[in-house]
Amino acid sequence: MQSETRKKLLKLFAEANGEFISGQKISDQLGCSRTAVWKHIEDLRQEGFEVEAVRRLGYRLKSAPDKVTGNEIQLGLKTKRLGWNVYYEESVPSTQKIAHKLAHDGAEEGTLVIAEEQTAGRGRLDRSWHSPKGTGIWMSLILRPAIPPQQAPQLTLLAAVAVSQGIQEVTGLVPDIKWPNDILLNGKKAVGILTELQADPDQVHAVIVGIGINVNQTREHFPSELASTATSLALEAGKPVNRAQLVQMILSKFETLYDQYLQHGFSPIKLLWEGYAVTIGKEVVARTLSGTVSGVALGITDTGTLKLRTKDGDIHYIYSADIEIKK
Repeated sequence: MQSETRKKLLKLFAEANGEFISGQKISDQLGCSRTAVWKHIEDLRQEGFEVEAVRRLGYRLKSAPDKVTGNEIQLGLKTKRLGWNVYYEESVPSTQKIAHKLAHDGAEEGTLVIAEEQTAGRGRLDRSWHSPKGTGIWMSLILRPAIPPQQAPQLTLLAAVAVSQGIQEVTGLVPDIKWPNDILLNGKKAVGILTELQADPDQVHAVIVGIGINVNQTREHFPSELASTATSLALEAGKPVNRAQLVQMILSKFETLYDQYLQHGFSPIKLLWEGYAVTIGKEVVARTLSGTVSGVALGITDTGTLKLRTKDGDIHYIYSADIEIKK
């Protein structure tokens, strides 16, 4: 996890916007000696940051590496809570499992677990999630909302909106959301979201939101069974995407929506979700644990449940299912 001193240093560089900061100013702001400042700068250089030092001018940050460590994410991060405690690993079986343990051990709200690679990533219904090294965003966010457990699925829809807004802001691409939380680009899946609970029957202790984004994969990165159904942001945008910048933007959008949700409920989120929804008005097949239902998706209820009208006119409420949009 980032030290408080390192966080302050990264904030200073972000606020300097590429200009020089004197060593004395850094020393004063961090409350440490000039020698300690130099050591912190050297640590950043070791991690791949390019920091220029000029006598009488001080230091300036010229570039950051294409990684998703706490340093890269916090350099320019504009949130108040989300993303200021980062647990980063090069390779993990699953960020979701680590986040569950951290949440159980009392990690604060907004704690982010992120990795360059997942070796056993998983999606909904315990499916595997392909997470090759250095190409995507594989992260889990810990939330501690004061809501009843039955409302927690609404945070899945909120997450889908936040990710869609972040992608649109950074890349210009306009995603589609397939209920409840698959994010598509040109009909192919680019993002998966998995929301899990730690709760008692009447109280949420933590919500762990797992987000997997295919960012800079090329066609060669996808196994043959995914080639026709999966895509990446870089493939759709025609150029690589800065992953740390995208994480920052998603966290910023997420925090804004989350604060709105806690203050005003689900209604504002519902309207935004429907703006991205590709399911509404389409004929779909919903495969649930208790069977398969086909019909037209009418929209979602005020609680986030999918409303489906079958051919005989009956309305079905779908709480959890695999959705296939009929061609």
